[in-house]
Amino acid sequence: MGDRSPAPGSALRFSKMHGAGNDFVVLDLRGDGAEPSPALCRALSDRHTGVGCDQILTVEAPASAGAVAAYRIWNADGSPSQQCGNGARCVAAWLVRDGATEGPMFELDSATGTHAVEVLGEGRYRIAMGVPRFSPQAIGMAGFDDERDEYDLVLDEDLRLRFGAVSTGNPHAVIEVADVDDIPVARYGRALQQSSAFPESVNVGFAQVVARDRIRLRVFERGVGETLACGSGACAAMAVLARRRRIDRDVAVSLPGGELRIAWPDDGAQILMSGPTAFVFEGEWLQ
Repeated sequence: MGDRSPAPGSALRFSKMHGAGNDFVVLDLRGDGAEPSPALCRALSDRHTGVGCDQILTVEAPASAGAVAAYRIWNADGSPSQQCGNGARCVAAWLVRDGATEGPMFELDSATGTHAVEVLGEGRYRIAMGVPRFSPQAIGMAGFDDERDEYDLVLDEDLRLRFGAVSTGNPHAVIEVADVDDIPVARYGRALQQSSAFPESVNVGFAQVVARDRIRLRVFERGVGETLACGSGACAAMAVLARRRRIDRDVAVSLPGGELRIAWPDDGAQILMSGPTAFVFEGEWLQ
């Protein structure tokens, strides 16, 4: 697949959407499947001179026989992302509006597999996000051979962080904190992302347990920075804390942009994420 940048004078149609404040530019590439160039991603995502978004979503032809479509994710800096839970819900809503599916349940393909989707009504969708993986090899961690409940890293002479780690399609480090409002999210997030333990960077979540069935969460995403919501990050925080028996297996995750519901019946089951979607506007990107 080649890079896609609009030819001079041409228009690239897009939809602006968000899921719990995590916002996207959605491109329909089912006609030719060509991917957006890094330069185009950076231009579209710029909040001053572009459309403004956390990530670009491309809707593409399905990879499996039973799926309605496939999607891919591109960060604001132009780098690819393996998974995005809020983005998956937005793609599902976009396809329902487009008439690509009429049933209450369907499937979507992504780089990490095929995902069952359930239409809940009133703009809400439930997505099966796969089985969380905890081995350092699955997460993409360096310097660790065996899985640990908690990792301990000295990042500089003034900073030592303890965190859980898991892959929910993307690599995530999860730090449990007493109060998410009192944490230097950008400093800690960048420090872990630049650590040699994560050669391909990492999404960093800061989770506060409010009750057995509720947590608060802030996420500093690789290639983006802090976002109002992160679906795969909500799944990651729930998985790490549930395995520690700090929370139940069905919880509300409160993020700055809204609330998601995450359910994980047992360690071998797929983790299920449900939450809202919203269409903001339709437009054309002119070059």
